[in-house]
Amino acid sequence: MVEPWYATAYCVDKLTDSTIQEWVQHAPSENLCLPVVNQFIATDLSLKETKKLEQVMFPVLLRKTSFSTLWYKPDTVFSAPKATVKLKFNCPYACNSPDAALLARIFEHLLCDYLNEYAYYAALAGLYYEIDSTDDGFELDVSGYNHKLRILLDTVLKAMADFTVKPERFSVIKEMLTKSYQNFKFDEPSNHASYYCSLILNDHSWPLEENLERLETLKPRDLSQFTPTMLSRAFLECYTAGNIEREEAESIVQHIEDVLFKGSHPICKPVQPSQLMKSRLITLDEGVNYVYSTGGLNPHDENSALLHYIQIHQDDIALNVKLQLFTFIASHEAFHQLRTFTVQSAVKCPRYIDARVQSFLESFEGTLLKMSEDDFKSHLNGLIESKMEKDKNLWEESGRHWEEITERTFLFDRIEIEVAALRELTKQDLIAFFDEHIRIGSPKRKVLSVRVYGSKHSADLEVDKNEAVGPNTIRIDDIFSFRASQPLYGSCRRGYERMEVHSSSK
Repeated sequence: MVEPWYATAYCVDKLTDSTIQEWVQHAPSENLCLPVVNQFIATDLSLKETKKLEQVMFPVLLRKTSFSTLWYKPDTVFSAPKATVKLKFNCPYACNSPDAALLARIFEHLLCDYLNEYAYYAALAGLYYEIDSTDDGFELDVSGYNHKLRILLDTVLKAMADFTVKPERFSVIKEMLTKSYQNFKFDEPSNHASYYCSLILNDHSWPLEENLERLETLKPRDLSQFTPTMLSRAFLECYTAGNIEREEAESIVQHIEDVLFKGSHPICKPVQPSQLMKSRLITLDEGVNYVYSTGGLNPHDENSALLHYIQIHQDDIALNVKLQLFTFIASHEAFHQLRTFTVQSAVKCPRYIDARVQSFLESFEGTLLKMSEDDFKSHLNGLIESKMEKDKNLWEESGRHWEEITERTFLFDRIEIEVAALRELTKQDLIAFFDEHIRIGSPKRKVLSVRVYGSKHSADLEVDKNEAVGPNTIRIDDIFSFRASQPLYGSCRRGYERMEVHSSSK
């Protein structure tokens, strides 16, 4: 016989009993043996029949209960024997205090630690799982070849249901998190600027120093007491996609509900509507420039950084596409005018870089006004082409859809809507957007400048802090006092009350 790929001749002979017995008797060592059976290896790589997969372009809501919702999107594009199951655990007790947030992170790391022996064999078979923290609980993603995917999912769910705290592993994870927080001080100053910006704007965030202090005091018994409390109330948002049929998707979620919410001693109970939490952003006042200046977290780093944040809007298609086009056009100009200062930030202090950003925006206004219609169309078409690029695989497609589900915006055709809006956009529309939200001196402009000073610019920091601020400028001295004094954006999240469950097309 000849194998078809490389035309190599081979033969297949049945092993006789005498040959097998001879091998057993002359085995060189008891340590020489076959590996254990890998339960995750797929043996069925067939594709579901297309006629059995509903021809839907976007996810559909298959079911909603007091425990969960299920979104479903069969693969009719990539023709691969793969699937993904994504679960978001909305757990109000996982994020209602700094201690809870830390214990939730330790729980997630410990759960992954316990699952390492399974993760190795699953990865060999092309199956993967991931557990990530969110601002209102945690997410579980199981992806890979669909045939044995449910086995890995059940393994993770069982580990969650049977979770106990092993003190020796708790200590290892606690030390790992402690080092992670401590090492953040040695990150690039630009990362520190982003951290301070998030701390200022996110009403549900806690400072690094407090996390380190609290982490030091946490004990295994704290996690033992916390875990049942964290899981006691939960609501699951579920998404299944890929080479999977509707009935199987429903069966998976029903099984998850049976494991977590049902039985004589359920792990979870449904979340009350009043318990569903969502972090919200601080609203900056119109016409005001906010400045936060601080020394770098690493006293030995000479580099400085600036983050110039312009707050414009919440999720709004018309404003989204204008902002996207502005950044698409401005990025080229900004690279040439500002890159030198941000990369070689030990040369100039953040206050100087901030002035250069202002200067850039002033010059960009002229660039925009002088731009020809042909150049404008070229930029516009370039943005449209980038948005119209096809997803390379199931994971990219699922990632987009999952973001719409977890944010509860449900605009699964967002790309098509935004492209249609871009095709209607004119140069004058972009100029009007720039004048209203970005132009220096605009009465609606909202700006936050986060200035992180390196050790080389410590004297400049003192000058910055003691310098009298200009008109319409507010210096932020205490982040948490500032947060308490500002209004919050409302949540964009939509509820499920009026959403209809998709019925079968049979």
